[in-house]
Amino acid sequence: MISSKRKLDAVNKNNDILNSGVDLFVNEPPDEEDVSDQDEDSSSSDDDNVNDDGDSDSSQYSGLEEEVASSSLDDSSDEEEQGSDSDDDDDDGEDLMLSDSVDNIAIGTNAKEPAVVDEYEQDSSDEEDIRNTVGNIPMEWYKNYKHIGYDIEGRKLIKPEHGDNLDDFLNKADDPNYWRTVHNRLTGQNIVLSEEDVQLVQNLLGKTHPTQSTEEQYAPWVDWFSSEVMIHPLSNRPEHKRSFIPSKWEKLKVGQMVHALKMGWMKPSKTQEEQEKEEEEQDDKFYMIWNEDEETEISKRYRQHIPAPKTSLPGHAESYNPPPEYLFTKEEEQKWRDQEPEQRRMNFMPQKFSNLRTVPGYSNFIRERFERCLDLYLCPRQRKTRMNVDPEDLIPRLPKPKDLQPFPTTQSLVYLGHTDMVRCISVDPSGQWLVSGSDDCSVRVWEVSTGRCMKTLTVKEKVKGIAWNPNPAVCLLAIVWEKTVVLLNPGVGDKLQLSNTDNMLASQTQAESSADSKVAVSWSVCEGSEHDQGYRLKLTHAHDVSQFTWHSKGDYFATVMPDGQTRSVLIHQLSRRRSQNPFSKSKGSVQCVRFHPLRPFLFVATQRYVRVYNLLKQELSKKLQANCKWVSSMAVHAEGDNVILGSYDSKMSWFDLDLSTKPYQTMKHHKKAIRQVCYHKKYPLFASASDDCSLIVCHGRVYNDMLQNPLIVPVKVLRGHKAEKGVGILDCVFHPSQPWIFSAGADTTIRLYT
Repeated sequence: MISSKRKLDAVNKNNDILNSGVDLFVNEPPDEEDVSDQDEDSSSSDDDNVNDDGDSDSSQYSGLEEEVASSSLDDSSDEEEQGSDSDDDDDDGEDLMLSDSVDNIAIGTNAKEPAVVDEYEQDSSDEEDIRNTVGNIPMEWYKNYKHIGYDIEGRKLIKPEHGDNLDDFLNKADDPNYWRTVHNRLTGQNIVLSEEDVQLVQNLLGKTHPTQSTEEQYAPWVDWFSSEVMIHPLSNRPEHKRSFIPSKWEKLKVGQMVHALKMGWMKPSKTQEEQEKEEEEQDDKFYMIWNEDEETEISKRYRQHIPAPKTSLPGHAESYNPPPEYLFTKEEEQKWRDQEPEQRRMNFMPQKFSNLRTVPGYSNFIRERFERCLDLYLCPRQRKTRMNVDPEDLIPRLPKPKDLQPFPTTQSLVYLGHTDMVRCISVDPSGQWLVSGSDDCSVRVWEVSTGRCMKTLTVKEKVKGIAWNPNPAVCLLAIVWEKTVVLLNPGVGDKLQLSNTDNMLASQTQAESSADSKVAVSWSVCEGSEHDQGYRLKLTHAHDVSQFTWHSKGDYFATVMPDGQTRSVLIHQLSRRRSQNPFSKSKGSVQCVRFHPLRPFLFVATQRYVRVYNLLKQELSKKLQANCKWVSSMAVHAEGDNVILGSYDSKMSWFDLDLSTKPYQTMKHHKKAIRQVCYHKKYPLFASASDDCSLIVCHGRVYNDMLQNPLIVPVKVLRGHKAEKGVGILDCVFHPSQPWIFSAGADTTIRLYT
């Protein structure tokens, strides 16, 4: 049987060779006569099979000669064994004859050469599965090529790059895995052996089992399949699908444990050494028995019990016999019933009973207890550490108002005479006379010290603006109504000053450029009855004039026409009687303008911005951001480096022009719209008038030191006016030499505060 099996292996190998379609005729093909007659039938049938099956030319087998030699040697050894095994079956004899005939055909030479061959030399059962094989050829053939073989699609397989001896030496020194790296000649790659591979090699070198340990090799034998009849015998039924799916319950528990480990709620079990170390530390630990608990403040905050807030104790009103002042009158009872439950000061009505026996049950007891339980259950409670901070430390330290005197504090005079709201007031440079314009179409000149009305002028429309010329050598007054601006000699004061004013106006001549159609302002000299009333010059504009302002020298003045678009701001020169339009484009709706007291600058305030123009260079110098919705008024400091703005959204902004284009400080002292702001010319004071009928005076000191910021302190709130139709104080102005202030209100009065 052994010889027949070996012969069958040889036959199968030769069949593989024939089926591979390789040209088998290495030498001349043998004649059919050389083949023995007794094997003719079997060999011819085998040849038919070979020819039928060998149609493929794709396989390459370079080790054919070695294979044929080995097969011939096998045949010779098989024939020697045939004599000794003559008692084999007929099938074995047929196999023997078939293998001999195939051997003779395949080799075409004498197959009976005696040789000794290891039968395991060509055993391929333990070979690696090499995907990119090049056959059993010497690898030196590919030494001078960059590739090593071809893949299944015929593309070259590029060799991996290998360094020289120096790289090998460096790898030996640097690479920790160098000792376990081997070179594969078939693929040209370096392979790092795993721990299992190294253990396997060590086991083989130590002549032990390659994979199993000593305990596994000599484990006691378990006789699974015994002769005993069992209740539950082993079965080969495949396991159910659910046995491969992990348990959802286990997954949930494991997830909870992982989360607890992350949060620190569950700690892994300690080793024996750690437990012994902790026990030693506890034994050696000494502590003061009279000391307080050393627990940290954070853990106390979480562990400490927070008691519920206590209910307020009952007072006199809860008594069954309260004092009479706690009992409601009929009006108070009706008012209490009309109020909503949330608005009531007490949720019950005090009642009086003659004795305790007649007191009924409290009707709201169950409802109040239920609300109390709801509050305790639903409302979260936490302990808050109270900070011991002095409230005065949080407020910036400002000087006391007493240290900042003088400033107006009391109302001294009330000027009565107007029948409608007083829109504008102005004080002459000497401080002796006060002029006011009202909606009753009248202009009144008052004596400041006595409050007497010295002169009354009636105009055609409501007076929108009035301003005294700041030049002390001239007594000239400007009045604005609708589209007209009138320059007036009031006729009060020094007669020499009045005559000098008329002589100056008579000597002036009108410039030729004043008739320019672009400006659309006509200058005219008043005559007749108007001249007798004091009117000297009249300027007629194309649109309604809302504001009038003088330059500090008294020769130039500006007017504002909100509907004038590009001609909304006009600058006029009194000495030459000419007008000009400084802007070619409108930058928004102009609210008011002011001249710089010392430099040729013009401040133009629109709804949200203040633009500072250089009139000499004819360029924009700065643009201030008001940070308010709608600018209402503007005032410039006597030195010209600071500006305050009032707005209709009750904000007042102080600007330091040397510091920034944004407000240095924004004050919101008023509750309603600010109508007017003003600076004092000599004292460090400024004021704001609002519709809430309050006049707030502030101390605003500006220092010559550039590094020191202005000191702004509100010092006094002056009241006295009453609101009419939602309008309070419309205008305010300081006395030119004294710390006094005048205010004009919608209640037809003018008030002096000193």
